[in-house]
Amino acid sequence: MSKERELPLLPLRGILVFPYMVIHLDVGRERSMAAVEQAMLEDRRILLSAQKETEIDSPMAEDIFTVGTVAEIKQLLKLPGGTMRVLVEGLNRGRITEFIAEEPYFKVRVEDVEDDIISVTSEIEALTHGVIHQFEEYAKLSKKVPQDTLGTILGIEEPGRLADIIASHLNLKIGDKQSILESLGVAERLERLTEIIMREIEILELERRIGLRVRKQMEKAQKEYYLREQMKAIQKELGDKDERQVEADEYREKISQAKLPAEVEDKALKETERLEKMAQSSAEGTVVRTYLDWILALPWSKVSRDKTDINRAEKILNEDHYGLEKVKERILEFLAIRKLTPKMKSPILCFVGPPGVGKTSLAKSVSRALDRKFVRMSLGGVRDEAEIRGHRRTYIGALPGRILQGMRTAGTRNPIFLLDEIDKMASDYRGDPASALLEVLDPEQNNSFADHYLEVPFDLSQTLFILTANTLSTIPRPLLDRMEVISLSGYTEDEKVNIARKYLLPKELKIHGLKEKILTVPDEVLLKLVQGYTRESGVRNLEREIANLCRKVAMRWVKKEWEPHPLIEMDLEDLLGAPRFHFQIAAPAPEIGAVTGLAYTTVGGDILTIEVTPVPGKGHLTLTGKLGDVMKESAYAGLTFVRAHVKQLGIPEDFYEKVDLHIHVPEGAIPKDGPSAGVTMVTAMASALSKRAVRSDLAMTGEITLRGNVLPIGGVKEKVLAAHRAGIKVILLPEENRKDLEEIPETVQKDLEFHFVSRIEEVINLALLPVAESEKYLDTTMFPSILGQGEIAVPQAEERPVS
Repeated sequence: MSKERELPLLPLRGILVFPYMVIHLDVGRERSMAAVEQAMLEDRRILLSAQKETEIDSPMAEDIFTVGTVAEIKQLLKLPGGTMRVLVEGLNRGRITEFIAEEPYFKVRVEDVEDDIISVTSEIEALTHGVIHQFEEYAKLSKKVPQDTLGTILGIEEPGRLADIIASHLNLKIGDKQSILESLGVAERLERLTEIIMREIEILELERRIGLRVRKQMEKAQKEYYLREQMKAIQKELGDKDERQVEADEYREKISQAKLPAEVEDKALKETERLEKMAQSSAEGTVVRTYLDWILALPWSKVSRDKTDINRAEKILNEDHYGLEKVKERILEFLAIRKLTPKMKSPILCFVGPPGVGKTSLAKSVSRALDRKFVRMSLGGVRDEAEIRGHRRTYIGALPGRILQGMRTAGTRNPIFLLDEIDKMASDYRGDPASALLEVLDPEQNNSFADHYLEVPFDLSQTLFILTANTLSTIPRPLLDRMEVISLSGYTEDEKVNIARKYLLPKELKIHGLKEKILTVPDEVLLKLVQGYTRESGVRNLEREIANLCRKVAMRWVKKEWEPHPLIEMDLEDLLGAPRFHFQIAAPAPEIGAVTGLAYTTVGGDILTIEVTPVPGKGHLTLTGKLGDVMKESAYAGLTFVRAHVKQLGIPEDFYEKVDLHIHVPEGAIPKDGPSAGVTMVTAMASALSKRAVRSDLAMTGEITLRGNVLPIGGVKEKVLAAHRAGIKVILLPEENRKDLEEIPETVQKDLEFHFVSRIEEVINLALLPVAESEKYLDTTMFPSILGQGEIAVPQAEERPVS
């Protein structure tokens, strides 16, 4: 029968004592020493129980396992420093039923748990044999159990005691030992012990196999090292060189023949010396070889000779491109100066214009005219600074940046290097590639461009960099400052017809296997093709439509359904379908509250209709059409001007107390912004409020101030070409933009009438029809009768028409 008694408790850290186990314990904590001293005063009995966490220095009752071992203190020895060493012998298991006191030592009520005296059944006997067998195998693998100890343990006949003694000799975690201690039944204890020993044997087997494999690898490496050293000794005796020496000598010979700059040659020779000292199979050796190969592959001194024959260059440029006179003139100027001063620094040219106007193909023509190598690098979507400057050699798979990769591809130090779509670069956490380009494009710095991979300067000063962009607004100002910007505006219809006849049609006929006599397209049919099937600043869609035309004719020619003849307009509709665009897209008749404005976009110029409708309300202004902040501010400034000049406009002074204005720019899904819609908005509001119609053949552009001054704007050529395409006849421009008229082709100027204005009153006077003439265009359901009518009282401004 189990009995209860009160005993002092000694908490153990990182150790556990089983019954029948004799062990020395070092005791240093105050409560633990007090418990030992109390036990010595009584019957030398003490309860040994393990802590759940070894890190706890002052455990509480809940930090101690409730099942421990009742032990007898056999010997007590006090050590210097105030600690003591205790020799204890485990007697039996004990379960804590109550913590009586925690100070000055743990005092607990303990229920003794003795192993039941049981008959050895076949199950117990089988479990015992299994434990003995597993422990013998464990002792053989671990080699930590002496043979005499093993014999003594295996001689124990009592199963419960055998299990406890074996558990005390296993190198287990406290949790596993505690689970065995808490197994009060003999059969349960033997099963748990068998499971733990089998797991430990598996771990020992795995450790043994890993050790054997490592030992074999070490022996193989030592053997290879020994053989290599023998080989070196034999080669030395025979006078032969080893592979590393041969490879290093080859690199030295290549370096001496490469005509490298002194700094680069020193760097390459140092890397060769490093390579010579490395093992042939070394991973770092591969990095050094790649580096030396890049050094030797770059054109450090190879330069192609320019062909500076200006007449030949002019002929090539005219062959490849129609128009673009300013661009061609700038390139010929560069050639002329190059002929006079061969060592001049190359300019950084930036071609800016809408898609399809020939920016990239013009760079290729420059390459052909100069007889230089041509390299193209697209910057669209580039976000990583390493794309420009390269990766450092500390990275696995590092390479130079795409600038030096392009120089290697070119094979010369002075190619034509095209950096395409520079306005579409981005930046993120990997750096700002636009800032990295500053060193490449700055003529004062690019003679010593430092790539992170090479770590030696490379001279880019003789490279002619040409950049392309659709717009300048997204290019950082410091980068833009390094460039010479050359604008390529959209083509006129006459220019498109000439480009189609001279370049696009012969090219597509050749691609589609057609002879000129099979498909003949007169100029008037090409004009209809341009007007009815394309609407763009460039000629990319025109080229697609000509290709479409060639495909249709080729299919009919193969089917023997086509008779060669000059195309007429009806043939276009038969082959390509009905025209998708109409030439006359300006308003067919004057309207009240609707004004045609001119806009500049990344794909060229376009016309923009601004509509204003007054409705009964309290003077609110509503803006729709996905307008940007600049256009919204223009609208508010325009409304203020209208309110300040109601008398001159013939509008009731209290209109803003009765009327809300809604300004809308159609195609609301398309974002619109810019500082050139102020004039158009004021005119539209003045038209709607005074019920005077706006001329349908007129378009305008310009920004205003609160006082009614008209400010200059940009993109005049693109806007005028868009108006010309749309069938506009009269254009109002700010006075300060008069100088931009020279950029507009004469053929376009002949078809248009220009008025240059400096005040908004001049705009309204030119754009709005008289009240009497406007009445037939008035829709009374749309414009409230609460508004008055009147003529604008404007001082006679001198009109300056230009036709």
